[in-house]
Amino acid sequence: MTDSKSRLSGQTMQLLCYALPAVPLAALALPLYVIVPTFYVQNVGLPIAIVGTVLLLIRLIDAASDPLLGWLSDRVFVKSGRRRTFFLVFLPVVAVSAFMVFWPPPDAGIGYLAFWGTFLSLGYTGMLLPYTAWGAELRTDYRGRSLVSAFREGATLVGTVIAVVLPFAVGLDKTDGFHGLAAIAVLTIVLLPLTGVLTVTTVPEPVNRSTTRLSLTSSLRFLGRNKPFIRLLLAFLFNSFANAVPATLFLYFVSERLGAAELRGPLLLLYFLCGILGVPLAVWLAGKTGKHRTWCAAMTIASIVFAFSGFLGAGDTVPFAIVCAVTGFLLGFDVALPPAIQADAIDYDTAQSGDQRSGLYFAAWGLATKLSLALGVGVVFPILAWSGFDTSGGQAIPESALETLSVLYAWFPIPAKAVAIALMWNFPLGEDAQRALRARIDSAAATDAHQGN
Repeated sequence: MTDSKSRLSGQTMQLLCYALPAVPLAALALPLYVIVPTFYVQNVGLPIAIVGTVLLLIRLIDAASDPLLGWLSDRVFVKSGRRRTFFLVFLPVVAVSAFMVFWPPPDAGIGYLAFWGTFLSLGYTGMLLPYTAWGAELRTDYRGRSLVSAFREGATLVGTVIAVVLPFAVGLDKTDGFHGLAAIAVLTIVLLPLTGVLTVTTVPEPVNRSTTRLSLTSSLRFLGRNKPFIRLLLAFLFNSFANAVPATLFLYFVSERLGAAELRGPLLLLYFLCGILGVPLAVWLAGKTGKHRTWCAAMTIASIVFAFSGFLGAGDTVPFAIVCAVTGFLLGFDVALPPAIQADAIDYDTAQSGDQRSGLYFAAWGLATKLSLALGVGVVFPILAWSGFDTSGGQAIPESALETLSVLYAWFPIPAKAVAIALMWNFPLGEDAQRALRARIDSAAATDAHQGN
């Protein structure tokens, strides 16, 4: 019994050490996309059109690099391990670039933002891909993968809460001296190396079960033939789009529809705090009913609860706070379960191809995430503009535009979630199927090792 408890405690500490870098990574991600554009325009004084163009180009470069970086992270074979090595190489790039982007000199120009922003974006992808692939390979059992994902995504939500609170608590009204973005810069350059080195030195490199090596072209071909993964990816894309729409409109909905601009920060904080609380329940229920069915149930409940926000208007802050709390709690399911299911879908490819390429799969996952965010902005903003929604001139917003805002925020995402639920309800990779896949992979790896000897 003592040995069992000691082993369990050691496994928990290992998962905790693995999850810790997710805190600073998440703490820098949200400000990079949400605060940096406004800060460089309003505080540094750069033209809004040029800042927008530069950031768009950076994101396009980043998106184009995903498949190559993912494939390279699968191809690096060194004694220290392909996941740990790739992760460690990009760590200083992220830490230094984040510091430079978040604490710019008062006279920083567009070239400064373009240079350091590109390094930060590419470095972040180069570090995140092997990190998430590492987690997918750290445990090979169906339920253990839910636990790994829960630790990492729970830490991600903690980092997101820090990103929501810290910049605004310090203040964002100046460029000289210490400001809110500078606080994130200091946190990143201190915490990321500390947690990253701790992870590399305490968490083992996963066993590589590859029995062959595929070219990038062949790898992409096998990925395209992986029906469980394509099905999961489509469900993830639809659900992410459904989440991206209200995320894009949240600040407008609270300030203009509810008339509670002063509560935007507290409500956002409530949402993410409840998300942290939802992660343990997601793991527990997934062990009882399966990961895909648990995720489907969470998406269904979230759609029903979220629909109520479409009936809210000025002053309805308490009902909306309840909606934020419940849907935030279900966010824990959304962040913890899909990556754990993805690890099972990667097994399907490994069993077929003989090449364990988690990095490439998480690159495709990252592309889907970026596409969903881009679609969210690209679809709803033109519809809002067409409805007459305009906050730039200080004039009153027409009631018809506010109703359009409510429809887009509360009801427009529901069909997309319904598609995701339909795709995942009868997902073929349950616990028994995944166990059979792992048996095939382990058997092939053992045979390859025996023949090599």
